[in-house]
Amino acid sequence: MPRALRAVLLASVLIGPVLLTGCADNSAATTASSKDLSAVEIPKTVDPDTEITIGSPEIEVALKLSGQIDKLPFKVKWANLSGGPQCSEAFRANALDVCSAAEIPSIHAHWTGLDTKLVAAAFRTDPVKNPIYELGIAPGAGIDSLADLRGKRIAYSPGQAQGALVLRILAKAGFTKDDVKLVELPSTGDVYPTALGGGQVDAAPLGGVNIKRYPAKYGKDGGKTIPHGLRDDPSHLWVPTASVSDPQKAAAIREFVTYWARAEVWIDTHPEEWIEGYYVKDQGLSREDGEYLVKTGGHPAIPGDWKDAIADQQKTIDLLAKETGKESFDAKILFDRRFEKVGAEAVSGTGADTGAGTGAGS
Repeated sequence: MPRALRAVLLASVLIGPVLLTGCADNSAATTASSKDLSAVEIPKTVDPDTEITIGSPEIEVALKLSGQIDKLPFKVKWANLSGGPQCSEAFRANALDVCSAAEIPSIHAHWTGLDTKLVAAAFRTDPVKNPIYELGIAPGAGIDSLADLRGKRIAYSPGQAQGALVLRILAKAGFTKDDVKLVELPSTGDVYPTALGGGQVDAAPLGGVNIKRYPAKYGKDGGKTIPHGLRDDPSHLWVPTASVSDPQKAAAIREFVTYWARAEVWIDTHPEEWIEGYYVKDQGLSREDGEYLVKTGGHPAIPGDWKDAIADQQKTIDLLAKETGKESFDAKILFDRRFEKVGAEAVSGTGADTGAGTGAGS
């Protein structure tokens, strides 16, 4: 599983009101300009006095554990937040320059008038075999496959990866949101497992240790998980367009992408240190839970060509537009391709997958 996204799954994130828009209510939405920066050159070196604020708690820990945090060639303030809702609010307040997030927040940001860019992309080498999410099924719901979802109550979190995954699952099964009842719930902490166990919903996407914990707790009553068979692994570094429009901040962000990519590989190649230093000491999980997350996490793929990533993003945009009544747009405007090769070049020769493709269309 991409490490940046796993942090989102483990964190208790509050959904910002700007993203809690219902599927049909678009009255307050506007669109961002998504400034084209392709012709703007980033300085070759960064001024060491340049300071940026980064919301990527998992990478912060990885840099500390690997001894790299003091080698960053710029000043940094670390913010203990990640994921779409928290980072969107921080971007709007001009309080954050970089955030770890999945692909959905940048799409919703565009629709709500927040101009942002994606400056790094990570995937997994075997995303369908080792999914980030499985579909949790409530006891007595009568769901054994995706074909049984018609008419069921499904937990839905707009503006987050779980919400988009629900719409993609419905599309795969030949349904639309009108064929089910979407129950708007935040996908944080134990909200989804509790809603499933308490009969508030019939199905909900579960991630992280909840894939293991939910059936262990509710399996005796019939609670279970089923695979969805879709790739659900995109992970990004996400920034306000204003930050990468500033030459020195753009140079600092480019350097951070380099350290981020190396941290991803370090995490993958140092499982024991990661389990103890992050999952146990930082996140407060049991060693057993940490071992489970490492075992099911897959390996990082950091492509040097974003063609497939953009194609996948376009499919997601088109699906969300269709199901929410918003206007589709060109996914290319979300990616700052000046940073396209930075991550892959940083880990070239380390054994990390840096191929051009991400397996778009899975």
